[in-house]
Amino acid sequence: MQILDPSHEEGAEGFAPAVRLAALKGATVGVISNGKEGTKDFFAAFEQVLREQYGVGEVVLRTKSNYSAPADKGLLEEAKSWDALVAGIGD
Repeated sequence: MQILDPSHEEGAEGFAPAVRLAALKGATVGVISNGKEGTKDFFAAFEQVLREQYGVGEVVLRTKSNYSAPADKGLLEEAKSWDALVAGIGD
Protein backbone atom coordinates (compact mmCIF):
# COMPACT_ATOMS: atom_id res chain seq x y z
CA MET A 1 0.00 0.00 0.00
CA GLN A 2 1.26 3.47 -0.85
CA ILE A 3 0.04 6.43 1.22
CA LEU A 4 0.10 9.83 -0.47
CA ASP A 5 0.22 13.08 1.46
CA PRO A 6 -1.36 15.92 -0.59
CA SER A 7 -0.25 18.67 1.78
CA HIS A 8 2.21 21.29 0.68
CA GLU A 9 4.96 21.90 3.21
CA GLU A 10 7.32 24.19 1.31
CA GLY A 11 8.27 27.16 3.45
CA ALA A 12 6.77 25.77 6.66
CA GLU A 13 10.07 26.06 8.50
CA GLY A 14 10.33 29.19 10.58
CA PHE A 15 6.57 29.75 10.63
CA ALA A 16 5.34 31.63 13.67
CA PRO A 17 1.70 32.37 14.47
CA ALA A 18 0.57 35.99 14.54
CA VAL A 19 0.66 37.88 17.80
CA ARG A 20 -2.69 37.70 19.58
CA LEU A 21 -4.64 40.95 19.74
CA ALA A 22 -5.10 42.41 23.22
CA ALA A 23 -8.77 43.14 22.40
CA LEU A 24 -11.15 43.13 19.46
CA LYS A 25 -12.78 46.47 20.33
CA GLY A 26 -12.47 48.80 17.34
CA ALA A 27 -10.59 46.19 15.29
CA THR A 28 -11.16 45.29 11.66
CA VAL A 29 -11.87 41.58 11.40
CA GLY A 30 -11.81 39.91 8.02
CA VAL A 31 -13.76 36.73 7.40
CA ILE A 32 -12.90 34.55 4.42
CA SER A 33 -15.67 32.13 3.51
CA ASN A 34 -15.27 29.13 1.27
CA GLY A 35 -18.58 30.12 -0.33
CA LYS A 36 -20.53 26.99 0.47
CA GLU A 37 -24.21 27.35 1.29
CA GLY A 38 -23.82 26.54 4.98
CA THR A 39 -21.68 29.60 5.66
CA LYS A 40 -24.22 32.33 4.83
CA ASP A 41 -26.39 32.32 7.95
CA PHE A 42 -23.49 31.41 10.21
CA PHE A 43 -21.33 34.35 9.16
CA ALA A 44 -24.25 36.78 9.44
CA ALA A 45 -24.74 35.66 13.05
CA PHE A 46 -20.99 35.66 13.65
CA GLU A 47 -20.71 39.26 12.46
CA GLN A 48 -23.48 40.29 14.86
CA VAL A 49 -21.67 38.63 17.78
CA LEU A 50 -18.37 40.29 16.85
CA ARG A 51 -20.00 43.73 16.77
CA GLU A 52 -22.33 43.45 19.77
CA GLN A 53 -20.28 41.37 22.22
CA TYR A 54 -16.73 42.32 21.27
CA GLY A 55 -17.10 45.85 19.90
CA VAL A 56 -15.45 45.08 16.57
CA GLY A 57 -15.27 48.22 14.45
CA GLU A 58 -15.57 46.63 11.03
CA VAL A 59 -16.25 43.15 9.70
CA VAL A 60 -15.08 42.50 6.15
CA LEU A 61 -16.67 39.39 4.62
CA ARG A 62 -15.01 37.95 1.54
CA THR A 63 -15.67 34.72 -0.34
CA LYS A 64 -13.05 32.65 -2.11
CA SER A 65 -13.54 32.22 -5.86
CA ASN A 66 -13.36 28.43 -5.50
CA TYR A 67 -14.12 26.61 -2.26
CA SER A 68 -11.52 23.90 -2.85
CA ALA A 69 -8.64 26.20 -3.81
CA PRO A 70 -6.47 28.55 -1.77
CA ALA A 71 -7.53 32.19 -1.52
CA ASP A 72 -6.58 34.38 -4.49
CA LYS A 73 -3.47 36.55 -4.19
CA GLY A 74 -5.55 39.74 -4.27
CA LEU A 75 -7.59 38.54 -1.33
CA LEU A 76 -4.46 37.64 0.61
CA GLU A 77 -3.05 41.11 -0.06
CA GLU A 78 -6.27 42.73 1.19
CA ALA A 79 -6.16 40.56 4.32
CA LYS A 80 -2.85 42.14 5.32
CA SER A 81 -4.76 45.33 6.19
CA TRP A 82 -7.07 43.57 8.66
CA ASP A 83 -6.31 43.33 12.38
CA ALA A 84 -7.60 39.75 12.57
CA LEU A 85 -8.75 37.09 10.14
CA VAL A 86 -11.14 34.16 10.42
CA ALA A 87 -11.12 31.54 7.68
CA GLY A 88 -14.37 29.61 7.69
CA ILE A 89 -15.77 26.55 6.06
CA GLY A 90 -19.26 25.20 5.75
CA ASP A 91 -21.55 22.90 3.84
